Amino acid sequence: MAVAEFAARVRNGETVIGYWVVTDNPVGTERLARVGYDYVALDTQHGLIGYQGMLTGLLAIDASASAVGVVRVEANHATAIGKALDAGAAAVIVPLINTAADATAAVAATRYPPAGIRSYGPMRSALRIGPTPAEVDESVLVFAMIETPQGLANVEEIAATPGLDGLYIGPSDLTLALGGQTSTDPAVAKEFDAALDRIRASCDSNGIIPAIHTATGNLAQQRIAAGFRFVSVASDLTHLEATAKAHLTAAKEQA
Repeated sequence: MAVAEFAARVRNGETVIGYWVVTDNPVGTERLARVGYDYVALDTQHGLIGYQGMLTGLLAIDASASAVGVVRVEANHATAIGKALDAGAAAVIVPLINTAADATAAVAATRYPPAGIRSYGPMRSALRIGPTPAEVDESVLVFAMIETPQGLANVEEIAATPGLDGLYIGPSDLTLALGGQTSTDPAVAKEFDAALDRIRASCDSNGIIPAIHTATGNLAQQRIAAGFRFVSVASDLTHLEATAKAHLTAAKEQA
């Protein structure tokens, strides 16, 4: 899928479903990209992926000709964001956005002057998107992660940031931010659901995309039904372990 086409679909309100990759395994990533997901996200913040892994992962995704590559960058920093985009990412998910100023900085890092501060050196993105700065600015997406107490407190101001395409919820950190003792603590389920509603409403009020990570396909379906339009599922590492464990359990039962 062309990057510009993907951006248009998302901005037009279509629901897109993606898969989350945390391992530096381009062959595995290539196979996942052929399953039918709209995008495959490479996690360079918590994932086991460095720059070379990100680059080869994006190459693997592009080989599918159907999914596009998305990168969760390691930090809200112009260099990290620029490297992901230069490598050919169709979108960046920027972690730990606490204020509108943080969101403004993230947007600026995705735009060439005079609209932003992105340095010109498109490398692979010149092939995937094109070399013309104005066209590139219109073809990439940028999401701000809401996952901290401060980010939630300022979510309405963050959502109003010019040029921001959406808010991406990090459920684990948001649960901890709400006082959870673990990343899935049911004791704060009521507060968590209220936070989801607030974040989604902030997106709707500003005409941007509500996005979220989910642990399972069933939960992804629930979030889509609730109005989320950019939804990621699980991760390669968790699925690898769960599937291997299930097969081992079955084998022992039949022995």
